[in-house]
Amino acid sequence: MNNEKTKKIAAVIMTVLVTLMVGISGLMKVIQLPWSVEGMIKLNLSNSTTSLGLLEMSFIFLFAYPKTMRIGFILISCYFGGAMATELSHDGSMINPAIPMILIWITALLRDSSIFFGSNDRLVK
Repeated sequence: MNNEKTKKIAAVIMTVLVTLMVGISGLMKVIQLPWSVEGMIKLNLSNSTTSLGLLEMSFIFLFAYPKTMRIGFILISCYFGGAMATELSHDGSMINPAIPMILIWITALLRDSSIFFGSNDRLVK
């Protein structure tokens, strides 16, 4: 029982951490902080900064809310997968988008491992 309680506490802490980290990143794009826009200019995405920030914030909030966590997980994973592909296509580093993606996957695993391993209560017929 203690192990289950520890897992829940870790899941809550990770969810708050990831939501804040990605949400603040999206907010910085929406309000167009100069150093955030500079990075987008390097990737030739300066006209999309606000839209990408809004998407980032929307997807992470879907992920944070328990009833929409699965769709949020899919959407935010696709978002960061696209960010990694964009970085690679411009000879950039995958590390910046990979770190939040790894943390999101760890958080999803802690919150609902059936996303990765399936559920024992479903029967395949």
